[in-house]
Amino acid sequence: MPKSSNRVTKPSWLRAKLPAGPQYTAVRGIVDQNQLHTVCQSAQCPNMGECWSRGTATLMILGNVCTRSCSFCAVQTGKPTELDLAEPPRVADAVAKMGLRHCVLTSVARDDLPDGGAKVWAATIRAVRYRNPNTAIEVLVPDFKGDFDHLDCVLDARPDIFNHNLETVERLQRPIRKTASYQRSLNVLSHAQKRGFKIKSGIMLGLGEEQNEIRTAIQ
Repeated sequence: MPKSSNRVTKPSWLRAKLPAGPQYTAVRGIVDQNQLHTVCQSAQCPNMGECWSRGTATLMILGNVCTRSCSFCAVQTGKPTELDLAEPPRVADAVAKMGLRHCVLTSVARDDLPDGGAKVWAATIRAVRYRNPNTAIEVLVPDFKGDFDHLDCVLDARPDIFNHNLETVERLQRPIRKTASYQRSLNVLSHAQKRGFKIKSGIMLGLGEEQNEIRTAIQ
């Protein structure tokens, strides 16, 4: 008798496509030529091939070394390199060459800097806006240690969408991102909302959270 198989057929969408195609090659060339970093590469995102093949990437400013060591994140942790003050116009150039109507910018945490990198954030937003006046700018920022002055420096540059991730539910904050604070992140989002900005946030699922905790985080 043939042996029974317990193998489960996985859905096609679960398989990540190999990075390929002219748009993927073009995006990689733009990123490399402008000496930029992307969270796609640094965080080893499994969706990189799909996004780049559609001609888009999330640019990551302030280097590729983070001062924090969140347990879920693959971005390198350590002592960051010197600030690259010529980075903002290169980011703007990359956005223009990719022809993005909506660009997403993010960064590593730079707790080593007095302002957490807020001035470079502001300069980057303004450079992208100047070069790409019809492009919507979404920023996914760190918490700047909850310093509203540094946060205001970024907000004063007028991004279109302000994004800061809670990452997980309140109970799991310490094991998942021990150097951050759930309440601090809520305060950051609340401050941006009070200033009239469209806000976004995100959490990961599958870390042991309960449904009621997810509802609470969303609310």
